[in-house]
Amino acid sequence: MAMGDLMGMMKQAKQLQEKMGELQAEVAALEVEGRAGGGLVKVTMTGKGEMKRVAIDPSLLKPEEAEILEDLIVAAVNEARAHAETALAERMRELTGGLQLPPGMKLPF
Repeated sequence: MAMGDLMGMMKQAKQLQEKMGELQAEVAALEVEGRAGGGLVKVTMTGKGEMKRVAIDPSLLKPEEAEILEDLIVAAVNEARAHAETALAERMRELTGGLQLPPGMKLPF
């Protein structure tokens, strides 16, 4: 391998590393919302899966509705997480120019 080729590869690797850092910052700042029960429960999470807010319609705040409310919160959290994963996958495709990562390979976040 010629020295110029090696230098070019190192430069590309450094650029990709910088873009990955930018992507990590974007993901940390990203907020996604999940809804359940026709919007009676809303959950807002960061792109990293940290829950920021939960909004519960007062009509669900009855002791006899506790189990339904618990299920709706779980559903809303799962939907928000799915939105975050979709947004991250789209951003990764943009970053890598459509380069597919091997199955099972996870990025460091």
